[in-house]
Amino acid sequence: MKRERFKPPEPDDPLCCCGDIDQQREYCCCDCEELDDACERLLRGEADKPDIISRFISRFADRLGLPCCAIGPFRLELSVLPPMVLLPGLLRVAAINCLLGVVILTALPGLVLWYYYVTHRRKRRTQFFLSLALFSLGYMYYLFLTEILPRGDVSNLQLVTATTSMVLTLLSLVRTKRDPGFVRSQAQGMGLDSSCTANQRKNSHQDSSPCNKIRQTNGEIEEKKRWCPVCRLVRPPRAGHCRICGTCVLRMDHHCVWINSCVGQANQRQFLLTLLLFLLTSFYGISLVLRSICPRQSLFTAMLYCPGVYNQYSTALCFTCVWYSVVITGGLLYLFILQVINVSYNVTEREAQIALRNKTGRRRFCGLVVETGTYTRGFRQNWIQFLTMNTNENESPFTDMV
Repeated sequence: MKRERFKPPEPDDPLCCCGDIDQQREYCCCDCEELDDACERLLRGEADKPDIISRFISRFADRLGLPCCAIGPFRLELSVLPPMVLLPGLLRVAAINCLLGVVILTALPGLVLWYYYVTHRRKRRTQFFLSLALFSLGYMYYLFLTEILPRGDVSNLQLVTATTSMVLTLLSLVRTKRDPGFVRSQAQGMGLDSSCTANQRKNSHQDSSPCNKIRQTNGEIEEKKRWCPVCRLVRPPRAGHCRICGTCVLRMDHHCVWINSCVGQANQRQFLLTLLLFLLTSFYGISLVLRSICPRQSLFTAMLYCPGVYNQYSTALCFTCVWYSVVITGGLLYLFILQVINVSYNVTEREAQIALRNKTGRRRFCGLVVETGTYTRGFRQNWIQFLTMNTNENESPFTDMV
């Protein structure tokens, strides 16, 4: 009898080839049926299928969570290595002359966006963007200490301010990644069996009164719309299922690749704070570097024209890193502005995309705002509600104000 793939086994089923009854099927390191077919063809002397090896390797890598490598008990995802290896080399090559700098700093954001669309289409989690953000911040700080600080143009107070800003940004990032506000079913929250709650729901729908039947029908339709077949629970209002994290999130806004986590009810305020701290740290660091390597120019003029900056490799490298920081800061500034606008209109990014798909929302301000008109209560009340909303996942979600 052919078993369904990736389904929990029955108690009488034999173990899969991995031999671990607690992790078989869902976390199996290979495709057991494909492996059995390959072994049978080998014993019969038949030729393997042309793509059998590639498919087996792909399945093996997928089951092990590759790309990653294991070092003893530790697992290192390989996607964290390219930023650490390529970023310093590319920036140093870009500092050789102005033309190389323009080419590399133009191609680098394009490659990052291409990789984003590849991972987003496959709906897989990756540490690449988080590693890129953290390593960029760390590498910029390292160059600041080794190239700018010895020049004597930075005071101790400025050094302490820059260091404190970076530390606060990292601490805020850690708090942002803790929990976006995962949805828990009533059975999990109360410690009950899911079959018990299902029976209670079934018995509650057996009222024969006509009015109750109408109310039950409307309730069943609404419940069916908010039913998540993956998590097997009824989502609260404004909650959404993330196909990358594989779980439902309260007041889900979006899945942010830069923190490798969802942004939801429990961490959206902290997410905004992290973006704000990063932007302030970046702007302050850029200003310190430009005042050091181009003291006779204003900040805006120095970014566009800095005479003699390529005469020394040290100043050229700092100038190249300034432009790299400007590119990264510009992208995160756009994200910050988008988040502020969405909060001002009391709409999440997920709700905006659904409204555009269903043609129930309208774009304003050159497409920056998607107004749904469902939850908004005015600019002031929207911000008050956002700043005071509950972040406890076990309590009621964001209040429905329709």
